[in-house]
Amino acid sequence: MKKYLGELGLLLTAIIWGSGFVGSAVALESYTPYQILAGRFLIGVVILSVVFFRKLKKVSKSVLWKGAILGVFLYIAFALQTVGLQYTTPSKNAFLTAVNVVIVPFIGLLIYKRKLDLFEVGGAVLAMLGVAVLSLQLSSDMNLGDFLSFCCAIAFAFHIFYTSQFVKQEDAIQLTIVQMGTATIIGFLVVLSRGETSFDMQPEALTSLLYLGIFSTTIAFLLQTVAQKFISETKAAIILSTESFWGMVFSVILLGEILTLRMGIGAILILAAIILSETKLAFLTKRKVKRTVG
Repeated sequence: MKKYLGELGLLLTAIIWGSGFVGSAVALESYTPYQILAGRFLIGVVILSVVFFRKLKKVSKSVLWKGAILGVFLYIAFALQTVGLQYTTPSKNAFLTAVNVVIVPFIGLLIYKRKLDLFEVGGAVLAMLGVAVLSLQLSSDMNLGDFLSFCCAIAFAFHIFYTSQFVKQEDAIQLTIVQMGTATIIGFLVVLSRGETSFDMQPEALTSLLYLGIFSTTIAFLLQTVAQKFISETKAAIILSTESFWGMVFSVILLGEILTLRMGIGAILILAAIILSETKLAFLTKRKVKRTVG
């Protein structure tokens, strides 16, 4: 039961992140990318600290250093994605970021000598192909933005992997608060170093930032951290990769984008990836057994 709740939590996270594309687009009209990062993480840590104040008082040294590691990976990933987007196309940025889904199982293999689950690796490859079909405009040239987007994928892969490792040993809410706090501190240090201290206080600008802070950051990352306590990191990465699918759905619904055959194929590949990693094709094995018995 907990496994299914974990999967539902990650699916909700992916849906929220998918809707966040619209919020980010609006926020970028008023703020710099680094202001958005600092703002959304500040909102996240303030809300979580107020709601879970009692848990915050009981944070151990172990939670502090583990949460700090997650916060560093989290900020680096978002920053690389943001900077990469300035030098490459949104479609290539989205695809290269999604490569994290394939990197995650190999982190376990290389660092912890963990055996690969071939069904989950197959699902990861299918998910990456689905994202490619959904978002990638065919282009063979490689530039700085592509490289930074790929580095972003590596950072996100480590964040997903170590979230799964740490949350099995520590309190998920405390880990989320500490990582948000770490990302906030880094975020404001970057903003100050860049001299981006002028902050737009217009209602429309603040509304978009609040949406990103409350939903795409506070709720989404809390859901992700708690959910990863119950399922493997590779399966978590596959489910989170559906973010691109949900981004497409919200683009069609809210922005009037036309649904194409290519979008449908990409969605089917991502769905197939989840089915493969979730069932490991056990239903086919059962059919063969029934036929043999019959």
